[in-house]
Amino acid sequence: MTSVVAECRITLDQRHLDAAALAAMLAEAKAASERFAEEGAVTVTWERIWQIEPVPFDATLIEFCDQSILETCGVSHRLPSGPLHDAAEVSRAGIPTVMLFVQSLHGISHNKIEDTREDHLEQCVSAFDRLARKVMKWIAETN
Repeated sequence: MTSVVAECRITLDQRHLDAAALAAMLAEAKAASERFAEEGAVTVTWERIWQIEPVPFDATLIEFCDQSILETCGVSHRLPSGPLHDAAEVSRAGIPTVMLFVQSLHGISHNKIEDTREDHLEQCVSAFDRLARKVMKWIAETN
């Protein structure tokens, strides 16, 4: 037996460090959803749940973080962040801020089935320790 859902809700989390590029991404997503809705003879509506402007983190701390990850793992991937992270508010308050992420299995995060490989957690702790040591040294040298 075939069933058709009456309603489908999707959330979209878009990130970019340039506000104009972020606005263009949203416009493209809306246009695509309207095109698909027309093709499928359904309706689409949009509701903004949350929005903040791009908040850049401290360049020095980003470099320290990158170095710490490279020293630990040999490869680093820089990711823009912002939505709903406390760190964005801390940075906006003028406090030097950076975030260090550890990979989640299957790309799932902020969900009850989120999981991370144990060796990735160990590498993350090691990279975070290196980062903390670099930051403490930097603070001591600048004060």
